[in-house]
Amino acid sequence: MRDPGAAGTAQPKLVVRGLEGWYGAAQALHGMDFEVNAGELVTLVGRNGAGKTTTLRALMGLLEKRAGSVSFEGRQTIRMSTRAIARLGLALCPEERAIFGRLTVRENLELPPRIRGGGMTMDETLDLFPRLRERLDNGGTELSGGEQQMLAIARILPTGASLLLLDEPTEGLAPVIVQHIARTVRTLKQRGYTILLVEQNFGFAASVADRHYVVERGRVVDRIAAADVGPNADVLRSYLSV
Repeated sequence: MRDPGAAGTAQPKLVVRGLEGWYGAAQALHGMDFEVNAGELVTLVGRNGAGKTTTLRALMGLLEKRAGSVSFEGRQTIRMSTRAIARLGLALCPEERAIFGRLTVRENLELPPRIRGGGMTMDETLDLFPRLRERLDNGGTELSGGEQQMLAIARILPTGASLLLLDEPTEGLAPVIVQHIARTVRTLKQRGYTILLVEQNFGFAASVADRHYVVERGRVVDRIAAADVGPNADVLRSYLSV
């Protein structure tokens, strides 16, 4: 299918070409090609083990070895350290959430450094997540799974990052929490954030994304615009085995 990201006048914020990545001697990415325009919400979808999470880790420089081209706002990052990449304005919300259980919600929110201007204030962040406002003095281990996920997303918003990499934000969450996460993600997009989302729950992904890249065996095998999801439902089911 034609890449819907190539249409129109939107400017690419992230351009990935021929991205390869390894865990030790095992190659996990075999030439990922995709791009994300400024202000878009784009998903990487596919079966478990397809290479979606590995792609996010590669974008952040978290793999021992990677090759190819990753351009963020016109700057080549493939040889940059994770710290340098983060300072450009990329932020990863990992699947495991990785909040600090011994710290309070407030302390978790205050801990990440501001890497550049434009980040949300504490009040703006808590307006997005009212449940966290009620739990500011609770420790991370006292939160429900849904509240931990909210905190994992919330703590990257004050940093000034403009490209959010969200890895499986709805995994294991109750439907009511998934709906809240969906509303929040849409709000972030409306506020100008660019979002690359890895998601196994295609119903959630389809409800928020502008377009989808289908990943198999460490490479992109299809590109589907949001408007084309319906006519291609059977194709997607075959890719996702649902």
